Amino acid sequence: MSKFPIFAGLCVLAVPSAAWAQDQAPGDDCADCDKIVIADLRVAPITVTANGLDTAVTNTGQSVSIIDTREIDSVQGADIARVLARAPGVTLSRSGGPGSVTSVSVRGAGSEQLLVLVDGVPVADPASPAGGFDFGNLFTGMVGKIDLTRGSNSVVWGSDAIGGVMDVATRRDDGFAASAEYGSRNTAFLRGNGGVAGDGYFVGLAGSWYRTDGFSAAAGGTEPDGYDQLALGGSAFVDVTPELEAFVRGEWSRGKLDIDGYPAPAYTLADTAETQRTERWSGAAGLNYYGNDLTLRAAYSIADTSRDYFDPTFGTAPTYSGDGRSQQVLLRGEYRLIGGLALAFGGEHAWSDYATTYDAAARTHSTGGYLQLGWAMGGLAAHLGGRVDDHQRFGTHATFGADISYGLGNDWRLRASLGEGFKAPTLFQLYSSYGNPDLQPEQSTSVDIAVEKGERGRGLHYALTAFRRESEQLIGFAYDAAHPYGVYLNTGRARAQGLEIEANYALSDALSLGGAYSFVATRDKATGRDLARRPRHSATFYADWDSGLGSAWDRGGLVLGADLRLAGRSFDDAANNIRLGGYAVLDLRASFPVTEAVEVFGRVENVFDREYQTVAGYNSVPRGVFAGVRARM
Repeated sequence: MSKFPIFAGLCVLAVPSAAWAQDQAPGDDCADCDKIVIADLRVAPITVTANGLDTAVTNTGQSVSIIDTREIDSVQGADIARVLARAPGVTLSRSGGPGSVTSVSVRGAGSEQLLVLVDGVPVADPASPAGGFDFGNLFTGMVGKIDLTRGSNSVVWGSDAIGGVMDVATRRDDGFAASAEYGSRNTAFLRGNGGVAGDGYFVGLAGSWYRTDGFSAAAGGTEPDGYDQLALGGSAFVDVTPELEAFVRGEWSRGKLDIDGYPAPAYTLADTAETQRTERWSGAAGLNYYGNDLTLRAAYSIADTSRDYFDPTFGTAPTYSGDGRSQQVLLRGEYRLIGGLALAFGGEHAWSDYATTYDAAARTHSTGGYLQLGWAMGGLAAHLGGRVDDHQRFGTHATFGADISYGLGNDWRLRASLGEGFKAPTLFQLYSSYGNPDLQPEQSTSVDIAVEKGERGRGLHYALTAFRRESEQLIGFAYDAAHPYGVYLNTGRARAQGLEIEANYALSDALSLGGAYSFVATRDKATGRDLARRPRHSATFYADWDSGLGSAWDRGGLVLGADLRLAGRSFDDAANNIRLGGYAVLDLRASFPVTEAVEVFGRVENVFDREYQTVAGYNSVPRGVFAGVRARM
């Protein structure tokens, strides 16, 4: 992929930029946003995924969606998929019920091409073949905020940021909050979080427990496949000096899932007694420095995912086990040069290792760094940056990126971004029995342009975005004479392009409407076929009616809501031989404040009990009725 025309285009697109405004206020970039967010995630729409440090969404030209605690709670339930479906450009596929393997595609990119962070820690599983993150292990009980940037952004984030970057912030409000619900299929969901904040410190804990009898994952099965999970997390911040803050964060979850398999003699998907046990944990510790002109963040992070599969037919020992671990040390900073001009910089050294039942332990490491000039003053904000990475196996790789946002007045703005992404080969792709040590990184170039009014979730909001992404050197599984059992090769080229439309509007003090529609056309450039499990059309529409004074977001009284999720047809396989039908799923929900601190709520999921599949042969969630209570002090 030639860098010169890309770099020339960046120079035309963006002037040097900064994440600093001349006068900072809530909603502007600020060095102390972490502390503000601790007190209340709703103070300002702040993103960390766009530029690596806390930045107002209006100060970036990239496409960013932020889903806050209020919206997560209003959707109700433990299933993160029902929340993520509200973001434009996002589609999901799942092999069964909650807890099953859940993949998220952003703008038609593969699920493994979305860099996923939990509290800033990369949590992809190095032991999985493609190194992606399984959203089946993530439930809303621990989630306080979802920050998603759509588009390639490896300049700031390095490997895996081809389709976008998602940071999931765990709940860390001060005070205490808890909820409990029960419903169909003997499903129970408990969660609680609490925090204590004082002059210069904060300590918080969160936890959740989920269990369900479930339903058969196999479309032709009858035996229910249940799931249970326990998750815990915590964070602490303390001011060492007025300018220096120390922090530590961590989260842990353990789940057990009943799965279906391919028993003899038919070897087709059917009911089995197999189970999967997954334990995942991550954490980070470091320092934040907030000077007059200089902001620094130094941290060490670690993430580990282990999976064990059991089949009682073969005894009590695991039939397959895998364990992947990644670690990273990083330094990020921003220096205010003059006026609205600033220089952002950063570097990381990362290493990962894995082992499975059938593969010997292996390890790899990489080092990378970036520089990004920025300008933010008045209605103009822009960024221009570049990055260099050196990987143990594939050597040196450079990426570039730029974005610009310009205010047109009356809360309208134009924004545009151009970015490059890359994804390093996984340990499995390099060193397993199917591995190829000569693999090169997957590469992408993405561009988008948009016109937008307002900000998502904050009153009147409209956004229209056009995007395109070109990818090459994609890693695929192939067979040849030298590798009769298969090998990974750089053979793929793909294109994804389309439109995203998003709107939120209050028709009256009581009634508000919102939704997002995405048209995503994907194509395998070698075969001309659609990419698998990427519907061209997808949308989520929602409405809220509040019987009390104010909008639905204020919860002045009884709130009635509806969510309608739609997806068009797609193909389950790369050859486009197996078609997945489109579907429409309607959820209804209600909530009522009994007191200022206590609220009761309930919902009906999949009201019309629509049968559909996002992965061929696997059932999706049938109709269910749920009710619960939540309290906050």
